[in-house]
Amino acid sequence: MDLYKDPFFCVPRSPHATSQGDVELPIFYYDSTAVLAFFRCDRQKAAALLTAERFRPTLAWGSRAIVGLALFEYRATSIGAYNEVGLAIPALWQRGAVPRCPVAELFRSVYTRQLGFHIVDLPVTTERAHAAGRELWGYPKFVTPIDFSLQKKQLHCQVHDPVNPSAIMTLAGKLGVGVPSPALDLVNFDRIDERDLRTIIQTRGGGHLRRPGTVRLRIGASSHPMAGHLHALGLDQAQPLAMWVSTRFQSRLNQGAPLVSKGNDNR
Repeated sequence: MDLYKDPFFCVPRSPHATSQGDVELPIFYYDSTAVLAFFRCDRQKAAALLTAERFRPTLAWGSRAIVGLALFEYRATSIGAYNEVGLAIPALWQRGAVPRCPVAELFRSVYTRQLGFHIVDLPVTTERAHAAGRELWGYPKFVTPIDFSLQKKQLHCQVHDPVNPSAIMTLAGKLGVGVPSPALDLVNFDRIDERDLRTIIQTRGGGHLRRPGTVRLRIGASSHPMAGHLHALGLDQAQPLAMWVSTRFQSRLNQGAPLVSKGNDNR
């Protein structure tokens, strides 16, 4: 099938100006590899990285919370090929209702889901992706080299410091056994121009939920704020709790909608 005629990508789009030229939304991600790694960390340390007091960590039990590290190799998108790594904290918007079962929220429709991901750091490899993320969603993006390789089960991803010849982080090792698992649509909580946004990301492409095997996260010698955030969460030499991997990941990144206190009006 011609991906550019695929019904998944046949949705209305509109242009939005950025410093790197117009970007049509939603952004289409036609051909990608996605690796999601989930770690346990101290709940209070995760809460300290959320923006002010507008959000609170969820997927938390007692003194522990879950944080995510997302690695993407975007081979074909509507804004060009690039790599991306995101450090994110599952969160609830402070003004929203508290769900009875936070884990079950992951499987609800994105139109009624209360749980979202608050992005702490989001390095990318191109200026166009950087401009779109910062100017249209307020994402904490910065441009830097990102090495990514997934050969069979052997993973290697390194985020370099954008200024100094050192690494911010490396996630590497051999993936463990897994079971087939579908991709889940995502919700991000963003902030731009003093407005809280809720952004829906539709996804497609089967993957595998995997044990971490020998995969470990190592924080480099960089003094970049992202390295500081990883240190603050106590993730140096950490092993993921679980991982989700897909080599045929596709998605649509939609325009964000203002968060409201009642219901979920931003369809």
